[in-house]
Amino acid sequence: MNPSRPVPPASLDALMRQAYTMEIDARMRYTDLADAMETHNNREVAALFRKMAEVEARHAARILTQMGWPAPPAPEPIAWHGFEAPETVPVDEVHYLMRPWHALALALAGEERAERFFAAIADTAADDAIRAAAIELRDEEREHVALIARWMEKVPKPQADWAEDPDPPRYTD
Repeated sequence: MNPSRPVPPASLDALMRQAYTMEIDARMRYTDLADAMETHNNREVAALFRKMAEVEARHAARILTQMGWPAPPAPEPIAWHGFEAPETVPVDEVHYLMRPWHALALALAGEERAERFFAAIADTAADDAIRAAAIELRDEEREHVALIARWMEKVPKPQADWAEDPDPPRYTD
């Protein structure tokens, strides 16, 4: 599938269920990443991932309220390349010694993918309501991109040797 051309959903409800699914997936992944960082005593990055999980949970709650859904909807399949939803941080891009800058860079990439996803739907939707909602979602993701970019300016970019561990974990099988 061409990631820049997702198939527009058949209805506004389906689009919003996709948006809700993306927010919940991102919240769950950030929570999992926070747990992993705590396991490795990387508390600063864990706290940042927890903050991002809270932000995604608020976005999901706003969609529930906006749509008037009394309960969370069933997950909606998302037409996107790969195994992850556009906004979800891939697990294989996480390192136990990563710094806050890295966590923010991963979040930024997810927000940029989500922005592109909704922009592509807006560009291809034949239904005016779907197009308008996709534009609104795209613009929200664009705001998230700008917010994370501002956060990145406040944390130091790690040195080239950031992943060197003088006492790496040992695994025995």
